[in-house]
Amino acid sequence: MAQSTGSARLAIVAGLTMIGIYAVQFVAARFSLREHLTVTDMVVLRFAGAGAAFLPLVWRSGFARIRASGWRRALALAALAGLPYPLIINWGLTYAPAVHGAALCPASIVVFSFLLSIFQERASHQRTIGVATIIVGLLLFIAPARGSNEVLLGDLLFVGSGLMFSAYATLVRQWRIDPFTATAAVVLLSCLPLPFLALFAPSGLHAAASAEIVGQVIIQGLLAGAAAMFLYTYIVGQLGSQAASLFMPGVPIATVVVGMVVLGETPTPIQFAAVAIMAAGMGFSAMARRAARAV
Repeated sequence: MAQSTGSARLAIVAGLTMIGIYAVQFVAARFSLREHLTVTDMVVLRFAGAGAAFLPLVWRSGFARIRASGWRRALALAALAGLPYPLIINWGLTYAPAVHGAALCPASIVVFSFLLSIFQERASHQRTIGVATIIVGLLLFIAPARGSNEVLLGDLLFVGSGLMFSAYATLVRQWRIDPFTATAAVVLLSCLPLPFLALFAPSGLHAAASAEIVGQVIIQGLLAGAAAMFLYTYIVGQLGSQAASLFMPGVPIATVVVGMVVLGETPTPIQFAAVAIMAAGMGFSAMARRAARAV
């Protein structure tokens, strides 16, 4: 019991850390995409940084852990949470504000994780109400921008990325792959197309300052590409994909604050209310899990 409680507390700390990383990631990506860097630049920097962090660790084990889990499974995970995933998110950020990405991506993960997991995990009525509340807040959040086709396209891309990451988390849980192996497989397989992208895809790296490039390598690569993915996979292993997804609505709350300071993108009063509704839904669902564990 004490070990279970300790693991749950570590998972909560991991979740809060992940929220902070993702909030900074969305704002930093939006900043550079508005300035010099392209969508493919961001992907290259993300996995170059994440690959540099993981390659020495994986090299020592001779890729044995990835081979043991199966290369087909590794490819499936990389297709869902690897290179295509940030490519779609960054593409969406060229059309929609950072706060939209920070709201839609996590909220979509919550919804799709709930739908994918109800066949494996029993969902209480309280948690169902909590997820429904999050959906209401999500719809209210994007309502002010419903008249813009460009923003709508960005929003749909964010929703699609949420489905991809939910499927990734569900497969990690179902296949019982440990966090390090899953993250390493995703990162290393995503590094394979990077030389092609660097040579042939449009780039704005030549116009960006060195500090901006290094900063994005750290934020997108080491933090978002490696650390945050490892943390989320760890939370899935400890609490399950449905419960792990409940941390995600905290991302727009943090992003609103950071985005207002760094980008000057201030949500409307309706969007502020929507963030509060999503936070309430997250808290209601979290209490449902605690009550279920106490029974």
